[in-house]
Amino acid sequence: MFELVPPNAAFHRSFLESHREWAGVHQDGAAVFMAEDVTSPQGFADWVGKLLDAESATEKDGIVPCTYLWITEGPRYVGAIAFRHHLTQALLNSGGHIGYGIRPSDRRRGAATWALRELLARLAAAQGELGGVLPDRVLLTCDDDNSASIRTIERCDGRLEDVRTGEDGRLFRRYWIDLGKPAAD
Repeated sequence: MFELVPPNAAFHRSFLESHREWAGVHQDGAAVFMAEDVTSPQGFADWVGKLLDAESATEKDGIVPCTYLWITEGPRYVGAIAFRHHLTQALLNSGGHIGYGIRPSDRRRGAATWALRELLARLAAAQGELGGVLPDRVLLTCDDDNSASIRTIERCDGRLEDVRTGEDGRLFRRYWIDLGKPAAD
């Protein structure tokens, strides 16, 4: 059974196993770019602290407040999902509100779809409680050739707005999901 939990240094060993699986490829939703060192216990704990602090951070240099959650299964780190609280112009164009990544050995098990649905449900509930503090809809983007992410977003009621060309020349898709409507099964 998957769970969404705040980042926690207790997952260090499992995270390192996942990190090796990624083999240097960007880990969407994990914010590894914020870490100087994830291999040592202290470096990992410092990075976890940065992830937790990001939720209440002030926007700086295009980085906005962000809630990071880890997808776990018991003691195993499965992946990460991140919710950026608002969009800058750059995020509106190509980054979106939500990013996620599943470790390669755990793909095709439904973890991404489960985590996205769970996050959307939490955001919808919080929207009702906070009275308009959160957006009414969220933006997700993915590469045009990422069929797994396309399926995940569309299973969660993502509505394609357009396909754009990124600065690197690759095509990417932009989807909106309405928070007022629960994702279909």
